[in-house]
Amino acid sequence: MTSVPSAPEPSAPGSASRSTGAPALAKVATGIDGFDAITFGGLPKGRPSLVCGAAGCGKTLFATTFLVNGATRFDEPGVFMSFEERAEDLVANVASLGYDLDRLVAEGRLAIDHVRVERSEIEETGEYDLEGLFIRLGFAVDSIGAKRVVLDTIETLFAGFSDETVLRAELRRLFGWIKDRGLTAIITGERGDGQLTRQGMEEYVSDCVVLLDNRVEDQITTRRLRVVKYRGSAHGTNEYPFLIDADGISVLPVTSADLDYRIAEGVISTGIPGLDAMLEPGGFHRGTSILISGEAGTGKTMISSSMIDAACARGERCMAFVFEESGHQIARNARSIGLDLARHVESGLLRFEAARPSLYGLEMHLARMHRDIDRFEPTLVVIDPLSALRGPAVELQATMLRMIDMLKSRGITAVFTSLREDGEIDHESAIGVSSLMDAWIKLLNVEANGERSRTLYVIKARGMRHSNQVREFTLSSEGVALIDAYIGPAGVLTGTARVVQEAAEAAAALRREQESHRRRRDAERRRQSLERQIDELRATLEAVEEEEAVLVSEDEMREAVLTGERRILAARRGGTK
Repeated sequence: MTSVPSAPEPSAPGSASRSTGAPALAKVATGIDGFDAITFGGLPKGRPSLVCGAAGCGKTLFATTFLVNGATRFDEPGVFMSFEERAEDLVANVASLGYDLDRLVAEGRLAIDHVRVERSEIEETGEYDLEGLFIRLGFAVDSIGAKRVVLDTIETLFAGFSDETVLRAELRRLFGWIKDRGLTAIITGERGDGQLTRQGMEEYVSDCVVLLDNRVEDQITTRRLRVVKYRGSAHGTNEYPFLIDADGISVLPVTSADLDYRIAEGVISTGIPGLDAMLEPGGFHRGTSILISGEAGTGKTMISSSMIDAACARGERCMAFVFEESGHQIARNARSIGLDLARHVESGLLRFEAARPSLYGLEMHLARMHRDIDRFEPTLVVIDPLSALRGPAVELQATMLRMIDMLKSRGITAVFTSLREDGEIDHESAIGVSSLMDAWIKLLNVEANGERSRTLYVIKARGMRHSNQVREFTLSSEGVALIDAYIGPAGVLTGTARVVQEAAEAAAALRREQESHRRRRDAERRRQSLERQIDELRATLEAVEEEEAVLVSEDEMREAVLTGERRILAARRGGTK
């Protein structure tokens, strides 16, 4: 990297460009995720801003990102004047963020100048001023038509001087020169004792002051940013966590406390037919927050994996933040229940973000999620498990609220798993997240007869009717399958106890059926016997009736014969009887 050479002659300072009657202060976007949101547009245009903080808080990276984004995204060339790092060192240090400063310099969109300041070679006199700096900086600005400038760090420039009057005068002169040239500038400063900067003066003459902090609590580092002042503009006044990693710098704005976000319409399937059947619409409302809690081994991750698979099958993007297993391990385990999550990863619909909870503080985890979600734009997010996050009770509750609000405001369906049975994050503080959730599925291990069975039931599901039954479910190569609720004499039975009870009831039913058949056969035999007896009696009656008819006929015939004989005798005797 070649430094910008000294100019042969000074450049005339330009006149200040001030807009009168403007409805709002003109601003320049930094391109840093989240920072432009909390400052309502970025840094003040044509004015100097102070970025201060202790060593290692990210001042130089913040300033470099401001310049690189200006050159690559907003067509605003920039000048980086360093009083500490050499140009080649700066290039190597920011290469980890993906910044190719050599290319930007070659293209004329960036100029880097290293000004060597040795205290031993400086003699302070009453005639000391920054005229030489103005000449050098002015030449660099004019050489590429720069709109943005970074001075890193200003304490090094004034390190050899102790006259406060001279320092204040030259600071005002430097800031005035920047304004006259219409340059949007970032000046970095080191944190002082009991004040924002070492000299304690820069913050008073700067139009915007941004304080960076690198805080360590419980051996976990959290970076925070605060806009201390911003002349002529409203701005966020809270402390905001910010993240520096391979993807650059991202600032997490504090979620608004107003519950005015829009709801997402539609119902999504969980990918488990039995669970969908327990919910009246056939699934959960889109954009809701769902808690799946239970003991270890109850199947929380597998149920959430089923929901991921169902969403990816619909062509929706999914993101899983996991704190106990890697994405590859979860994908491998999901194959045991017939789910191929690896193909969704390969297709770009599924992305795993795995990290140990102790890698960052709570706010850093939230900042990381915020950035990744904004870039990937998923419709379903899984956090597995929520109970892995640790921290002070107040911070934990605030983080959960902000996490849920962030997802709801984007209409994202969120699935949280928790290791606790009661949905609590910490036993001692007893801070539960169940009240923040729209739906809660509780998983239980039921132990009986020397075996363990998995059961689930829906504790709550806002905005829909749902089953109140405890359902046993199994994990097999066919997926997650719910078994119809079975309530025996002693309550809900699962596992082999259910099988034994069902077998006993089946045997009892068979016995009852056999006894019924026997009684029907006995009744049939008795009926047939009685019918035979009736037939015999009927035949006997008919025989008696026939016999009686014969006797009557014979009597009548005898009577007729006797009558005829008497008539014949009477006729022979010559008379009638």
